[in-house]
Amino acid sequence: MLRLSKLTDYATVLLAYMAKTNSHLHTALELSEATAIHLPTVSKVMKVLSKAGLVYAIRGSKGGYQLAQVPEQITVASIIGALEGPVAITECSAQTHDCEQASACEIKGNWGVVNRAIVNVLESITLADMMVTQQQYSSAEIQVSWQGLSR
Repeated sequence: MLRLSKLTDYATVLLAYMAKTNSHLHTALELSEATAIHLPTVSKVMKVLSKAGLVYAIRGSKGGYQLAQVPEQITVASIIGALEGPVAITECSAQTHDCEQASACEIKGNWGVVNRAIVNVLESITLADMMVTQQQYSSAEIQVSWQGLSR
């Protein structure tokens, strides 16, 4: 099963909250209280997001965090990449190519195609898209979206 870590999920929740109220700096305490994510976890995630360039960290008593880009420019791929590293569903589709069977594997190129398709989808979905609730989509839009992903 492909699964993202809780920290990646928390990062998306924190970024979505920040995007809703992007008119001011957000303290770690504010983010923690608003999202019910423990303060040490918020601090850890925000440090990683800052290092990845997804948020600006401003130090000092009047400091906090602010999105580095508008939500329409922050992709799910960039969020995942910041916390998980590059998307790779198999060893041979990773940038390091550490698979011991690679030299004799006849399907490794196919995993690369699958991996690229997943990355393309993740790069096409933005933080702004993630903020749209399912109730805002019509059933026809959801049907078309899922059909497009299954091809």
